[in-house]
Amino acid sequence: MRFTYLTAAAVALIPGIAAAQQPAPAPPAPAPVANPVATAFRDNAQKMAKNLIAAAEQVPAGKYSYKPTPAQMTFGQIVVHLAEGNDFLCGAIAGQKAPDRSKIAATDSKETLVARLKETFAFCDQALGTVDDSKLAEQLPMFGGRTMTRAAVMTLTTGDWADHYSQFANYMRLNGMLPPTAKKAG
Repeated sequence: MRFTYLTAAAVALIPGIAAAQQPAPAPPAPAPVANPVATAFRDNAQKMAKNLIAAAEQVPAGKYSYKPTPAQMTFGQIVVHLAEGNDFLCGAIAGQKAPDRSKIAATDSKETLVARLKETFAFCDQALGTVDDSKLAEQLPMFGGRTMTRAAVMTLTTGDWADHYSQFANYMRLNGMLPPTAKKAG
């Protein structure tokens, strides 16, 4: 039995084979992002605003009083909590005072609650536009007289939005609805 070994030089002479054996050129490295933490946070805020607002719009008004167990918040209470949290947290992160708003209650109309949620995410979008990475270590006043770094408050806020979207998604599924992120893009 005879084996024929092709050398690299011989392979290079055979069109197509040499090209197939060459590694593909690496894609160009992405340009560095200015303020990567603040930019990622703003991107997340916009994505979460879209999903949370879409869920609030999708849930029928009659389900705003729904809660899976007595210990849990109603859907409407979560919307109020989110709206109040948006003003407080985005204001703290940006070092801005949130707009003065009238009080809302979980029993207010769906239209009132959704409108408030939209207003507070619009405030977040505006306020967060000024945030950069230069003051991530700055101490900010938080709940109960504590302080946290701006970076920690940003992390807390990201988790808070994810937590409440998860609640929305569970409440919706328990009521036979598909949450916005579970729907196929059309």
